[in-house]
Amino acid sequence: MSSFFEIIKSDQLVLVDFHAEWCGPCKTMSPILKEVKDTMGNAIKVLKIDVDKNQRLAASLNVRGVPTLILYKNNAIVWRQSGVVQKNDIISKINEYL
Repeated sequence: MSSFFEIIKSDQLVLVDFHAEWCGPCKTMSPILKEVKDTMGNAIKVLKIDVDKNQRLAASLNVRGVPTLILYKNNAIVWRQSGVVQKNDIISKINEYL
């Protein structure tokens, strides 16, 4: 868990995807997030967190449903959304904080 907190302290934007293997909508998000990363390049870091393997972290951040996306900048949550989010919506939100 400490490495998670080190990563989100960065001044680089960090998009965290809380997901689960058994989650259908999470499987839909996976290629969308790959496209976002391919489009945004080094402007963001994408971090995937399996809620079943990281239950304490998910609980500490009040992640109650998957997928949940959380965008961090300088250790602060600047955007949070649950459910499937389209690529253009994610990129638009990221661009607000670049």
